[in-house]
Amino acid sequence: MATDHSGYEAPETLEIIGINHVPEIVAGDDLGKIIRDSILKSGETLKENDILVIAQKIISKAEGRMVSLSSIRPSNEALGFSGLVEKDPRLVELILQESVSVVAHRPGVLIVEHKSGLVLANAGIDRSNVAGKDDEEMVLLLPENADRSAECIRESLGGGLGIIINDSIGRAWRNGTIGTAIGVSGLPGIVNLNGAMDMHARSLQATTIGLADEIAAAASIIMGQAAESRPVALVRGFSKLTQIGNASQIIRSKESDLFR
Repeated sequence: MATDHSGYEAPETLEIIGINHVPEIVAGDDLGKIIRDSILKSGETLKENDILVIAQKIISKAEGRMVSLSSIRPSNEALGFSGLVEKDPRLVELILQESVSVVAHRPGVLIVEHKSGLVLANAGIDRSNVAGKDDEEMVLLLPENADRSAECIRESLGGGLGIIINDSIGRAWRNGTIGTAIGVSGLPGIVNLNGAMDMHARSLQATTIGLADEIAAAASIIMGQAAESRPVALVRGFSKLTQIGNASQIIRSKESDLFR
């Protein structure tokens, strides 16, 4: 194993196990209990240093973040943007409510800075795998504080675990979405390897690993994006993670962002 000066150990192997038997989640559900029961039904038990990657959708559903578009009255600003981006003005109103600024837009695309600091399309608001009664148009908002949501689930499941809440987010300059950590508890969001030695005994000067994002992306392959009904993955193989962090530390500040 490669070990950096801070104690982080890169595992030689990882096991990623998709957790089945997770029921449809509704507002108020005890996610910790549901996830634990689903893990047992899948023939697994939680072990020290296991990491659970949990889809944002079931977090948002449990936290009551589902909204009916029929309840939204668009503002003049939303009506103006809806023509520019060719989107439902009710959806645009929600996007603006969940955001602190509009970063970029063109027909079919509205990129914003979410209240959490994430820069992403549509403020992360999603219609996929969201159903209402009598064909009511429903959308799902991101959790209000995904780091806090991750911490609450970790506390309900007991210590010694890592929790990552992931969502599929597009990337600048590259096509395709990828699983991304939007909430983290019990493990570092990033690992700073500066000062560690490379194979030729040179000190690393600019090596910071987006550990939580790497794990989130790997787990997304198992969790799927469509009708797999596998919103939880168990990642096993890390030794004790000595750096505790959150997803907020992954977000680049505006001061260090060369493109905003």
